[in-house]
Amino acid sequence: MSFKSATVKINEKDIYYKFINTEFRSKNRPVLVFLHEGLGSTAQWRNFPELLSNITKCPALVYDRYGYGKSEAIEGIRTSAYMPDEAFVVLPQLLEKLKILEKVILIGHSDGGTIALLFASRFTEKVAAVITEADHVLSETITLNGVRKVVEEYKSGGLKKLLSKFHDKKTDAMFYAWSNYWLNEEQKNWHIKDELPAIIAPVLIIQGKDDRYGSVKQITVKLELIAGQTEVLFIPSCGHAPHFEAMDMVLYRMKEFITGLLPSV
Repeated sequence: MSFKSATVKINEKDIYYKFINTEFRSKNRPVLVFLHEGLGSTAQWRNFPELLSNITKCPALVYDRYGYGKSEAIEGIRTSAYMPDEAFVVLPQLLEKLKILEKVILIGHSDGGTIALLFASRFTEKVAAVITEADHVLSETITLNGVRKVVEEYKSGGLKKLLSKFHDKKTDAMFYAWSNYWLNEEQKNWHIKDELPAIIAPVLIIQGKDDRYGSVKQITVKLELIAGQTEVLFIPSCGHAPHFEAMDMVLYRMKEFITGLLPSV
């Protein structure tokens, strides 16, 4: 297994990335691109990207979005353009600068899943498939109540201490940029339903039944509107992080989905 990590300038910001198993690029495989959750980072995926890369023989790219992990600290606030900018500006530039000319399979968790869907809606020729995990395509009461509860947990100190291990001195700026984005008045009516019909790539939808940020409506809307073939893994007794809470099941299902596509990508 090989690793390459560095930073690259995107929109004049330092963005940290890690490339896993670059030797697989010679085997005509799509690149697995992992997009972390709203409070996540490259390190918070733990070894999951490596495991999936190893069993599919596909190279993998993991990166920290602006304001997270080892990337440059955020200044100011996140506006409503946050996720569209990440999908339509930052990710395309990142792939271009890293000379990733192959098709990609996007694997996005929570906010990362939403960004993956947005990217797939516009760069259809670049996307071999999308795997979304606990993502959001519309704002629900459960979503906003979940964010409010996390804010309370953060203020109590325990969550801040945990997140500081990954985001260091940028933790406060990262956390409040995320929570204020979701709790902004505009988010009550937020959705990406208009973009979903443009997605023609196969999509694997993964969600835990006990996800405190989204109901089954997040699944049904995708099934109704995405143009590409869609498959669902709905996991009982599972919350917002299926790749940890039901790792064996999720890893197996992702592997089956990806390897089933390989002859045609």
